Amino acid sequence: MFTLDQVRCFVAVAEELHFGRAAARLRMTQPPLSRQIQRLESILAVTLLDRDNRRVTLTEAGRAFLREGREILAAVDRAPATAREVAAGRIGVVRIGFTAASGYSVLGPLLTTIAEELPRVRVELEELVTGQQKDALDAGSLDLGLARPPFDPARFDSRPLLAEDLVLAVPVGHPLAASAGAPTPDTLRREPLIMHSATNARYFHDLSARMLPADHAGVVHVVSQIATMVALVAARHGVAFVPESARLLGIDGVAYLDLGEEARGVVRLAAIWSRTNGNPALHRVVQLLGAD
Repeated sequence: MFTLDQVRCFVAVAEELHFGRAAARLRMTQPPLSRQIQRLESILAVTLLDRDNRRVTLTEAGRAFLREGREILAAVDRAPATAREVAAGRIGVVRIGFTAASGYSVLGPLLTTIAEELPRVRVELEELVTGQQKDALDAGSLDLGLARPPFDPARFDSRPLLAEDLVLAVPVGHPLAASAGAPTPDTLRREPLIMHSATNARYFHDLSARMLPADHAGVVHVVSQIATMVALVAARHGVAFVPESARLLGIDGVAYLDLGEEARGVVRLAAIWSRTNGNPALHRVVQLLGAD
């Protein structure tokens, strides 16, 4: 296999088309320079240079190898700086898992911040519920999760991102929208309820059950996605407990009602990551979260 020194010698001669000038450029004498070129040609089993007493010219093989040789030397020159940038977290990949609802609130601004502050860090996204994110973080297939509490502090570090109100989505013109004050549990029990899935949306299911502790006999639909829930409310199929950020969906025909002090700031979202994850780019992103 040829050496980097041989490639440097060849590139110098190919660019200067003169052994004397190439030797001076490399701060060496002509005989060892000639030997390096001869060894390179022997290793490659091709003639790279045509030379006589008056001039040096490149063969077709020489022109092709010059292009590749320049790329090799450029890559070698870049490698130390690239390695330092990767170690510092300024170059790399961060794989982020997110819940559907976090896509309405914090995901967009987070991606904007990463793009502005860490432009050479590539982000890969995957939409997953919190339980799936935890498993993926443990397995190493995700670096960062945008997930709902609680988290096991022995497994995960976390940083709070958002605390928003739980509100009641009702069709526009619904009598509850004209009532003074927050609707009471007795009032809500008389309403057809669009409920969160206990398996695929457990966090919101439990919050809703806390707001309306009953057997949910009035549940007319059970769904997993907040966007679907709000669309059903707009179609006048019932009412639903949703996070305040559901307003950002911009679905017409829906009013959002305050549920009172008990629902203030109860919808929480955090960034979580495995304590054993050594990805430098992840830790750069975490620093951005702290700055934000």
